[in-house]
Amino acid sequence: MSRDGDSPPDKPFSPALEQRLRSVAGAANLMTGRVDCWPYGYDNSRRHACPQAVVFGTGHEQIRDLVLFCNREGIPLIPRGRGTGTTGATVPDRGGIVLSLERMNRILEIDPDNRLARVEPGVTNQALQEAIAAKGFFWPPDPTSAAACTIGGNLAYNSAGPRAVKYGTPRENTLGLRAVTGLGEEIRTGVLTTKGVVGYDLTRLLIGSEGTLAVITEATLKLTPLPEAKRTLQAAYRDIPSAARAVSAIMAQPVTPCALEFMDAKSLELVRNFANPGLPAEAGALLMIEVDGPAHGLDQAAESISRAAANEGLILVETARDAQAVERLWRTRKSLSPALRQAAPKKINEDVVVPVSRIPALVEGLDRLSREHGILIVNFGHAGNGNIHMNLLFDPAEPGATQRAETCLDAAFDLVLSLGGTLSGEHGVGLEKRDFIDREIDPATLRLMRAIKRQFDPNNILNPGKALPEA
Repeated sequence: MSRDGDSPPDKPFSPALEQRLRSVAGAANLMTGRVDCWPYGYDNSRRHACPQAVVFGTGHEQIRDLVLFCNREGIPLIPRGRGTGTTGATVPDRGGIVLSLERMNRILEIDPDNRLARVEPGVTNQALQEAIAAKGFFWPPDPTSAAACTIGGNLAYNSAGPRAVKYGTPRENTLGLRAVTGLGEEIRTGVLTTKGVVGYDLTRLLIGSEGTLAVITEATLKLTPLPEAKRTLQAAYRDIPSAARAVSAIMAQPVTPCALEFMDAKSLELVRNFANPGLPAEAGALLMIEVDGPAHGLDQAAESISRAAANEGLILVETARDAQAVERLWRTRKSLSPALRQAAPKKINEDVVVPVSRIPALVEGLDRLSREHGILIVNFGHAGNGNIHMNLLFDPAEPGATQRAETCLDAAFDLVLSLGGTLSGEHGVGLEKRDFIDREIDPATLRLMRAIKRQFDPNNILNPGKALPEA
């Protein structure tokens, strides 16, 4: 194996190596200039490392040849969509080549009769939704970044969004994949049917693997018919325990909401200061609820949700009857992101999951850690499945603030695990959480996972150092 690829991360490839790479990638699909490559060294975690080269993927065969090249030369290869991830999973911290899949943005097939679509990994979530909506369907995963994030990225992180509470994640909504392993072998996984149990389930193994096992070049997605109608409700509570009891009651009755979003008291305080949405002054927690289905039964479904949401801590519950009212109710939730940006210069955004009944203990524990470490923590997220986004806000220019935030985050992860939770629901692991993973996964299981990595990628070229702590 040539050692030309072992140059330091900030050192350009040799002319000979660059020429060989150009012949594999195609001259129009390769960038090696530092200025050109610089934007491809980041993601939304704000981590950054400039790659030695950027290759734009154009098709399955080109990617296969590129993986084979990287194996021969010992060069790291980091698959990337649009860089909307928050964990550093696409940051080339060890140098190498960033494989940008943004140009592979074709919708190859929409098959309404069999409720499936075949797409390339660079198709954005929004582009897919718009194309299949014209046929009367949707793909359930709906991350907040849908306008920019790609299907390949959704699959890499198993990113879901609010609708997961009813419709599931990409793992439940993907039929099969075409991919290239880290060894350069071409594979197809899954089936074209909603049932199939031949062989091991490699489709769901690759989904969520953050590009460490294989490069996905095509996905066959399971489509769901668009609901006939939808109702939006907003419920305000005096405190977190009251809201959490309502979540448990809502999830225990027969009507499953298609969205069940949560905001804590600090979230509401930020939104009041930013947008004054007219919330009751005594509200200490808020649920945003949506229910969908046939129009003829939707009022009864919304009423069932309202009854389940009612408890001693309920201040008010409001059901939107028209588009203007829906927009007004969602304004509270949509105001939170800009409010967070104004609240502090630095934000650490981590998504964690706990059993629904443990949400009060999580938020109360985070409030305690906030006071102990002097770090503002704002919590919101997908309450129906216990997926809470905790945001640590601070000013890095303040002496000691960054260290306090990191210590606070460390304790927060311990808190999540003590409540029977998991350290990531849909943002992935990447670099941000990699060194905490051995707190959640036992040594024997980690050994099996590392063995799987070696089986798919024996030379460790695909996104090395991400997702799993190294032995």
